[in-house]
Amino acid sequence: MPFGAHETMEVHEILLEKINVITHFNLYAKETKNQRLLDMIMRHQQEEIRAYDELVNYTHDYNQFTPIPPNTPISGVGPQQIQYGLNNPPQVAPQSDAVLSDWEIAVAMLLCHKNAARNSAWASLECADPNLRRLLLNSAANCGNQAYEVFLFLNEQGLYQVPMLNSHTAKTLLHRYQPANESLKSLYFGQNTGYVGQNAGYGGQTMGYGSQTMGYGGQYGAYGYSNAVGTQNEAMNGALYTGSPESTLYGAASAAGQSENSSYGSQSR
Repeated sequence: MPFGAHETMEVHEILLEKINVITHFNLYAKETKNQRLLDMIMRHQQEEIRAYDELVNYTHDYNQFTPIPPNTPISGVGPQQIQYGLNNPPQVAPQSDAVLSDWEIAVAMLLCHKNAARNSAWASLECADPNLRRLLLNSAANCGNQAYEVFLFLNEQGLYQVPMLNSHTAKTLLHRYQPANESLKSLYFGQNTGYVGQNAGYGGQTMGYGSQTMGYGGQYGAYGYSNAVGTQNEAMNGALYTGSPESTLYGAASAAGQSENSSYGSQSR
C-alpha cells in the first residue's frame, strides 16, 4: 500500500512525540513520591508503549491493528465530583533551581496528554489510509482520557482550580442558543433518513456513532469494546489496570494474562 506524503510526515511527528512522552514518563516514575501518581504514570506508560508499538507495526506491515482499550478509571465520574471555583490559588513562577515535585510531574503529564490528544486528532485529518486514521483517533481519545484523569487528580487536591462565571452570566450567554425548529428538522429527519435510519442516521448501519465499521463503539472504533475485538480487549484491560491482581504493571500476570499478551502481540503484528 502507498504512503501519502501528508500522513507520512504526520505519523513521523506523532511517533517522535510518543517517544518523548515515554522517555519523560520514565523520569517521572523515578522522581514521584506519591503512590497514586506513580500508579497513574505506570498505567499511562503501558498504554503509551502499546500505542507506539501499534502505530509502528501498522506502518511497517499494514497488518490489521487492534484498538488500544482505555486504561483510565474515569467512566463513573460525575459533575458533582468536580471542585469549581477559586480558593486561594497558590502563586507560581519559573525557578532557576526547580525540582520535579509531584505537582510539577502531574502538570507535565497533563500537558503531555493534552498535546498528544490534539496532535493525534489533527494528524488523523491528514490521513488517506482509513485504518491509520482510526488508529490515530483511537490514540487521541485515549490521550484525552489520560489528560482528564490527571486533571481529576489535581482538581481533587486543589491544585487545578476551575474558575467560575456568575450563574446568571453563564445562563444569559448559553441560553441564547435554542433547539433547532421543527421545520428545519422535518427537512432532514423524515421517515427514511432519521436518527434510526438504515443508512444515513446516527444509528445507521454503515456511518453512525454506533456503526459496525466506523463508530466509537464499532468493530474497529476507538474503544473497540463491541463485536469481534470486544471480548479480547476487555480481558486485556483487566491486566492493564494497576488495581487488578493480574496487572502486568507489577510483573504478577498469571498464565492467563501472559496468554492474553501473547495473543495481542500475534494479532497486531
